[in-house]
Amino acid sequence: MTQPLTPTDWHPASWHTREAAQQPTYKDRNALEGAVAQLAALPPIVTTWEIEGLKEQLAAAQRGDAFLLQGGDCAESFDACTSDNVVQQLKILLQMSLVMLVGLKKPVIRVGRMAGQYAKPRSADFETRDGVSLPSYRGDIINRNAFTAEDREPDPQLMLRGYERAALTLNFVRSLIDGGFADLHHPENWDLDFVGGSPLAAEYHQLVRQVSDSLKFFEAIVGEPMHRTHRVNFYASHEGLHLPYEQAQTRFLPHRKRWYNLTTHYPWIGMRTADLAGAHIEYFRGIANPIAVKVGTGVSDEHLQGLIGVLNPNNEPGRLTLITRFGVKQVEEHLPRVIKAVRNVGAQVLWVCDPMHGNTETTAEGYKTRRFDNIRNELRLAFKIHQQMGSYLGGVHLELTGGDVTECIGGARGLKESDLARAYKTQVDPRLNYEQAMEIAMLIAGRLRLHDETA
Repeated sequence: MTQPLTPTDWHPASWHTREAAQQPTYKDRNALEGAVAQLAALPPIVTTWEIEGLKEQLAAAQRGDAFLLQGGDCAESFDACTSDNVVQQLKILLQMSLVMLVGLKKPVIRVGRMAGQYAKPRSADFETRDGVSLPSYRGDIINRNAFTAEDREPDPQLMLRGYERAALTLNFVRSLIDGGFADLHHPENWDLDFVGGSPLAAEYHQLVRQVSDSLKFFEAIVGEPMHRTHRVNFYASHEGLHLPYEQAQTRFLPHRKRWYNLTTHYPWIGMRTADLAGAHIEYFRGIANPIAVKVGTGVSDEHLQGLIGVLNPNNEPGRLTLITRFGVKQVEEHLPRVIKAVRNVGAQVLWVCDPMHGNTETTAEGYKTRRFDNIRNELRLAFKIHQQMGSYLGGVHLELTGGDVTECIGGARGLKESDLARAYKTQVDPRLNYEQAMEIAMLIAGRLRLHDETA
């Protein structure tokens, strides 16, 4: 018998009965409950029709009829909630999606790691400096980065500040898109001034002219404008790590007979919180949003199959995305294994490659970085393996910025370790800069030759 769409034994707070990993300890429970109650009364950040529309598009990507571009900051900060930063992130994702659209000749689903990516997991609960131990910084939605006892104390009011900034960010993005910012007739609006001299920029502008000429030609033939090219759909995603925040805006929609997390369109579960018996899986199994799970080398076939059974028992198209992150040295060993494991239970999933997290390293100077060659090669191998196994790689998940940063080594300008200090701005993990992100987009679209033609 098919299980109901929403479990009858589930409610937004049922995760409290399970062990919850990666959660802060709030000293004042009354203050926490008060903040959660305030959040629950505020208007939702996203809508159910947006969520269901995204799910339909992700189902198309599962079938090979679309491609997912998911990208943005490793961790957002409240201070970075400025119009310039939001515009830069939107511009680079629009530029990348245009390149992919032309190269792949299929719709590109645009999802930003934004409007809620304020919490990050930590390997230890405490950080020690000069003999002083304080709670680890877990993101702006939980505590503050400065190394003082006051700043590191988890503050439930920060959830309200996070909600406000997430709503401001997404509403600004919606206003830009509804106002014609994403109009394919005017992609020059998306230019980033500081990269005008880049060879990749020249390649991109040539592509823009081709798209513009093609649109003009088609509209001249049919005698009317192509209205669907005047705006695009844009969705938000974040790691559903901080469960009180996620719980607060989870609501039951009577006309849909389902529960939805209305803080974001597309939450995901990280590897550190994917315990089958844990609180995060308990929470995620009850919401109707499309959801994703990060899959690394430590995930066994049995564990993965168990996650699929709990999170998508009805095998609903568009519901479950698996984001693989193995690293270039281990992708050939583990990706075929997990593809077979999913195939053996007949599951419908969207396969996405995260070539960032498995390729992180630290330089002798203490900079956390990633080598562009490793990122590119893991992505290349993922495409190759899926094709060989009769599977479809339907998306890419990247940590990137539209800013002029120097955090990853290599790419179009050949950044070296000595260049990292020039503009190393990330709070947590290193991100692709504009040129590196555009190079990935052009590689996916087949507009640049791969360095290793024999692989």
